[in-house]
Amino acid sequence: MFDDNEDEEYYDDDLSEDLERFERFLKGEDMGFLDSDRWEALVDNFILSGQYNKAVKAADEALTQFSYNDLFRLRKAQAFSGMGKLKDAINLLSELEGSSVSPFEVSLTKAAIFSQLRDSNNAIRYFKEALDLADEIEKDEVYIDLALEYQNKGDYQLSINVLQQALRENPHNETAVYELAHCFEQLNDLEGAVKCYSDFIDDNPYSFTAWYNLGNTYSRQENFDKALWAYDYCLLINDKFGPVHFNMGNAYMNQEKFTKAIQSFSESLALDGDDPVAHSYLGECYEQIGDYDHAKEHYQKGIELAPELAEPWLGLGIVADLEGNTKAGLPYMHKAYELDPDNTGILHVLAGAYEKLEDKEQADFFYQRVLELDPDDDEALINYIDFLKKDSPLIAYTFINRFADEGHEDVELIEVIRISLLYEMGKKEDAERMFRELAARNRELAKELFYVNPDLKNAPEFVLLGE
Repeated sequence: MFDDNEDEEYYDDDLSEDLERFERFLKGEDMGFLDSDRWEALVDNFILSGQYNKAVKAADEALTQFSYNDLFRLRKAQAFSGMGKLKDAINLLSELEGSSVSPFEVSLTKAAIFSQLRDSNNAIRYFKEALDLADEIEKDEVYIDLALEYQNKGDYQLSINVLQQALRENPHNETAVYELAHCFEQLNDLEGAVKCYSDFIDDNPYSFTAWYNLGNTYSRQENFDKALWAYDYCLLINDKFGPVHFNMGNAYMNQEKFTKAIQSFSESLALDGDDPVAHSYLGECYEQIGDYDHAKEHYQKGIELAPELAEPWLGLGIVADLEGNTKAGLPYMHKAYELDPDNTGILHVLAGAYEKLEDKEQADFFYQRVLELDPDDDEALINYIDFLKKDSPLIAYTFINRFADEGHEDVELIEVIRISLLYEMGKKEDAERMFRELAARNRELAKELFYVNPDLKNAPEFVLLGE
């Protein structure tokens, strides 16, 4: 919004002197005469540093010496905007229409004020007006402002259109690349995102941010091979870009390549410094490969950096359980639960821990809480059924019928669970009949029976039917 001045060496010395002089003026001393460009530098400095009250006072004093210079009225309006005096700012800007000040700056300031007022229609109108008045350098920023305003309005497709136009005019506008990622994510149009980034890369093969965002899009598609391919190209261009190492670590974790994930997270920490989430993920990787000492070391570092983060507390609890000391792990698990009480992963771990400790009441409470928050958590449902049928398959069967009556969507898994329980309750003919009917409709689904109840792999009637 403020033009760069070629005479910067002038400002370095005189601005400091003028700032001191203005501070004395505020205390009652006479300010005296300053050239208009020195007043402009003074006002700009106050606006850029967020000292809007001082900017207004400096602009008013400048106008006593240069009443014809409408630039100071524009700066005063911009300061009013920063102070939240939006109506005062709009009124002052209205007086500047047709004046000698830059129409581009007037339009851009109006757009910013209407955006603050949450009047997106007028903000968009003036951003477009500013875009028509902008020079080539100024257009980059205005395109981003306009795109963000469409996002404020909830119109992500129009935001995408603006950002794509921005990239056509300046393929190096990396902010536009990042905003495109956000818009496609909001629209859940991952295929569109892949095409957009691929097209952009065709013309700009050395844009590491485009390769990075392409990798992120593939990750959201759970296409981790492609994600890692894109991340590798990002690193070929800029191997010091810490976020790509972090996201590579995530991709390797999803592929259960924990040693490679450790290398990526470690590189991320080396480049970007300590990060509690990276330490937590490193702890999980070491936990997965059975290196519990290093796992605990990283979980503890994560807690040291961010004691409010639930994941490393949970990790310490899980490691204690894996080392055969479930009871000692409970305080860590409960700390995680306290920090994130609706996290179904934490609740599921607590349910399993209490089941192992044979505290049926607590185990039952946490299993039911998981299913209350996420009825579609198949693993939790199967684990809870296994827990209930230890007492009685009939209790488990009664629960699954009530669960089904509540209208849960995963009716096919519920049918498989019913077959398993009927068999365990001794109603083998009913179980076999239902399994035969299910296999006729959906053979692959029928095979889920052996995931729900691995013992039935050895039951010849089901093996023959499932072949």
